[in-house]
Amino acid sequence: MRDVPFRTHWSISLWLILINTACFAVQLIVPLLGGSIGTLSTEPIIERCLALHPGDLLHGWVWQLLTFQFLHAGPLHLVINCAMLYMFGRPVEDVLGRGAFLRFYLISGAAGGLLQAAGSWVFPGHFGWGAVLGASAGVFALIAAFAALNWNQPITTLIAFIIPVTMQAKYLVLVELVLVGLGLLQPRSEIANAAHLGGILAGLGYVRFFVRREFTWFNWSRFRRPAPRRELVKTASGREGMWARSKKEEFEDLPPAEFISKEVDPILDKISAHGIQSLTPRERKILEAARERMGRR
Repeated sequence: MRDVPFRTHWSISLWLILINTACFAVQLIVPLLGGSIGTLSTEPIIERCLALHPGDLLHGWVWQLLTFQFLHAGPLHLVINCAMLYMFGRPVEDVLGRGAFLRFYLISGAAGGLLQAAGSWVFPGHFGWGAVLGASAGVFALIAAFAALNWNQPITTLIAFIIPVTMQAKYLVLVELVLVGLGLLQPRSEIANAAHLGGILAGLGYVRFFVRREFTWFNWSRFRRPAPRRELVKTASGREGMWARSKKEEFEDLPPAEFISKEVDPILDKISAHGIQSLTPRERKILEAARERMGRR
């Protein structure tokens, strides 16, 4: 509809990938410089202070809910999380906007870490008492949010980064839940499956409550109210006709160039700055009208 100006800033997704990589480099360098706790422990001081320890969280080390998301257990762990962040992060970021995307990612990761810690507190024999580290909780939230935003849209993904498979986006959530469910059945697993589950729930909940503004999980009103009677012929009163014409004249009767410059361009700027969820019903209606005009050209 118009030329999009060149963006000089990097996406938040790319910045997160770079920060994760830099933090992993620090994890490798600090032990070489003698950065361990002492002779009784070989755990690097970075992981001891910044990874998520359920016991430390009970003593007020709440910063670990944030810092554990930038540490990784090995190169493969880092590569997988960064690849998923690259594939699913930018589409979600384009919808939410930069600031909302960053808040969503960090809060979802913290929610996953908190659920993993709660599992250790309540069922220590099953979940263990070890440290939790990695961006996986936030990544699982991104995949769930992407699926929720594109529920019935066909997508092509790679199984094991090799085999292409086309399916509707909603089945990504099913795959996530199956993997997490099987992992939760395994006692003392080395994978933080409860953190992944927390990320999935956070991703789905954020899209439902904060993007789509749907505050109920189930619509009971359809069972309480009778279905509206369908009329074979629908007529409008004179007042309704006058109101409909006045609303149409508000923007649809403008010349194409004036319509784009006065109505559409400010909406596109708003989407770029704050995300599509910030639009009002009137602004969404204007975009629909613009799409119809472009389709008739």
